[in-house]
Amino acid sequence: MLRKTSLASLALVVGGILAVVGFYAYFTDKPTLNLAGFFYGIPLLLGGLALKAAELEPAEFTQPTSGEVLLLRESQATETQNQVRKDITRFRYGQPAHLDDSLERLGLAPTDEERPLLQGLREVDVDGAYGLILEFYSPLIPIEVWEEKQEKIAKFFGPGLDAQVTQKPDEKIELALITSPKA
Repeated sequence: MLRKTSLASLALVVGGILAVVGFYAYFTDKPTLNLAGFFYGIPLLLGGLALKAAELEPAEFTQPTSGEVLLLRESQATETQNQVRKDITRFRYGQPAHLDDSLERLGLAPTDEERPLLQGLREVDVDGAYGLILEFYSPLIPIEVWEEKQEKIAKFFGPGLDAQVTQKPDEKIELALITSPKA
């Protein structure tokens, strides 16, 4: 539940309430509440505004995950797949985009303007293997570049994974991270 809660919004609400109580106490001559409102409310309110400015919302699942796929996730998902899924489905602060460092290291984000944007994810069964599919909007990085990097992507995201890149309509790219069969 905390993963889906915005710390920025929480700080804004609590800080706003305390600040309003502080101002009310100031005008009604209640010094103790006045101090609490000013010393706690205003800094919390300002902190909430700062967090809101640097907030990156979680990526959404584009389709619900079935029970069979959840069982596959529990039995087959690698630590990297779980980490990627957890990281992109929670609020982040101070990052321009999801997976920005990873895309940069893979050579898929030469500049901030060219960086593909993660729009969603889904979990699927790929011939009995667990697959985590990342859906990117990539108007400036063509599919040929993604395909050239496919082997590097598989190595980057760790052992036990295969990477498959697929072109979709409207300048969208799907990156599937699929558990490879154990040798």
